[in-house]
Amino acid sequence: MLYDFIIIDKNKKIPLYQQIYTSVRQSIENGNLKKGTKLPSIRKLSNDLSVSKTTITGAYEQLCAEGYIVNKPQSGYYVEVQFEKLPMVKDLNKPIKHNSQKNYKYDFSGKSIDSKIININEWKKYVKEVINQNHLMTSYGEQQGELELRTALKHYSLGIRSVKTSENNIIVGAGTQSLLFLLCSLIGRNKTVAMADSSYIQAEFVFQSFGYTIKYFESDTYGAELNSLEKIKPDIILINPNFTNISGENMPVNRRLDIIKWAKSNNSLIIEDDYNGELRYRTRPTPCVQNYDTENTIYLGSFSKVLLPAVRISYMALPDKYLKIYNQIKLSTNQTASKTEQLALAKYINNGKIDIILRKARRIYFEKSRIMLEAIKQQLNENTEIIFNETSLYISIIFKSKTVNYPILEQYLENNSIKIMPKRVENNIIRLSFSGIEEEKILQGIKIISEFLYNEH
Repeated sequence: MLYDFIIIDKNKKIPLYQQIYTSVRQSIENGNLKKGTKLPSIRKLSNDLSVSKTTITGAYEQLCAEGYIVNKPQSGYYVEVQFEKLPMVKDLNKPIKHNSQKNYKYDFSGKSIDSKIININEWKKYVKEVINQNHLMTSYGEQQGELELRTALKHYSLGIRSVKTSENNIIVGAGTQSLLFLLCSLIGRNKTVAMADSSYIQAEFVFQSFGYTIKYFESDTYGAELNSLEKIKPDIILINPNFTNISGENMPVNRRLDIIKWAKSNNSLIIEDDYNGELRYRTRPTPCVQNYDTENTIYLGSFSKVLLPAVRISYMALPDKYLKIYNQIKLSTNQTASKTEQLALAKYINNGKIDIILRKARRIYFEKSRIMLEAIKQQLNENTEIIFNETSLYISIIFKSKTVNYPILEQYLENNSIKIMPKRVENNIIRLSFSGIEEEKILQGIKIISEFLYNEH
């Protein structure tokens, strides 16, 4: 007797018992063998397939072990499971489509940094030094972040941003968003947070995940307005003092002190997102908010536009009261940043390389911002308002008398190999970053954009 559901080829290198096992399993999974169906006995199948009983026994025992069939004493082997609408094997073997990142000729998206800022080979050298130390590679990292890096960050953040903290209060993570997840677990759920409208989408996602009510404070030229905070009465205030939505200017010290005073009086926590605070190049950096308030302000810093974007290392300085809460759950957390990159960054900072990078970045971004502003004023000066965001490395162009047809604009830009920053909610603003685009391409890219904006129908 021949069994259509069993296909074997004695010339294949695959063991015969495995071929029989696979044939029976697939027949059960695709529904050809229903639950309760009796399978041929070992002796009968051995004779009909001209293979040894040991081969059949091996296949049946594996199927029994996995629960596909069951051996009923003095009765035989029966199918034990029923599959319904299992995906076809050809679907499971379908190749996965990879959406590779496209390289644009004119990249105003802000997703990259200028390649001239950092010597990648030098960074690789520091990473390699860490990898070559076997004792470091054969042990887990610290939940809070490597002590060597936290100590380096204490000195770095004090010197660059006037952060007053100790290595014990610093927590390292793979990006600011991961640190916000950890922070919210310390603060608790169902809070009200006040923040600038459309200022940090990733933070909003974290807050929503913890059941927070998000409200947007009103801003003036100097940043968050106290009257607006008074109306909202938030538990948490998220601010980026390096950029105000209206003017793009740095928040002055007086407003910082006013917000600190208001937060203390109203039992509100301040989260300071000091995004690229060290990257001021047209004005002198102002000490961070945490410098004036170490008890009630949580400081967040990162290296996304100073180091390589692919190196996801951020850090958070906690006040003592939240450090106590963190220490209670510390052993239940995992470190998200690479131990190798943490130790490489520590060496990078301690050897003064980060200071060299900062000086170079400031020079490069100063020149690129100058070129970008001149190009925009030359090409897009009709009924527009320009807001320059120094530390976030982009320029907002507000059209006073028109709306931008974004779907048509995006297709036009795609056709011309141009990428700009994502649209937020407004229909009369486009945002262009100069962080990654080459200097010599800025003017031509702006020209192509202006041709659409002033010739669209």
